[in-house]
Amino acid sequence: MNERKIIVNMKVLLDIKDNMALHLLEVLKSLPYVKTKTLTNEKAALMGEIIEAVDELKLVRQGKLKGITAKQLIDDL
Repeated sequence: MNERKIIVNMKVLLDIKDNMALHLLEVLKSLPYVKTKTLTNEKAALMGEIIEAVDELKLVRQGKLKGITAKQLIDDL
């Protein structure tokens, strides 16, 4: 029987004060199984907005938040 290994990688976005970030980054970089990448403020802000939009979409789908139609969205532009 062929067994398949499924490898799952978790991505984590951290919001850390600048004066604490360098120490934590050094610790994370010392771990052989962790890859780090520093984001620009613009990319971090964009990711935050995307995460917020996805969270809102989940609430709309659950009926906990009222959404708007595509027509309403276009009309608002």
